[in-house]
Amino acid sequence: QVQLVESGGRLVQAGDSLRLSCAASGRTFSSYAMGWFRQAPGKEREFVAAISWRGGYTYYGDSVKGRFTISRDGAKNTAYLQMNNLKPEDTAVYYCAADARNWNPQVYQGGMNYWGKGTLVTVSS
Repeated sequence: QVQLVESGGRLVQAGDSLRLSCAASGRTFSSYAMGWFRQAPGKEREFVAAISWRGGYTYYGDSVKGRFTISRDGAKNTAYLQMNNLKPEDTAVYYCAADARNWNPQVYQGGMNYWGKGTLVTVSS
């Protein structure tokens, strides 16, 4: 079983950058794909990004493509989401997720197997 703990969320201004971290614990972290989702108040959960277990493949939601970068450090059992040029529309609780299934970003967009509790990112104008 994998446990995920997000950190790094805070209040920032539009145009700022922010890096979220996801610390993973449990067995065989490097064999899991990792992902980020977000949910704004009153809205449905939205897929943000995913990265394969070796880090060779990434996939992004259209709303963040070109601004956000997902990465991972297997030695530290940590995944990251680098967010650049933040916009007020990015305000949401950001959730880290993991999945042991074969790489398939189309499947991940519907959800993953393991979830963190989330970290709040607020972007002011």
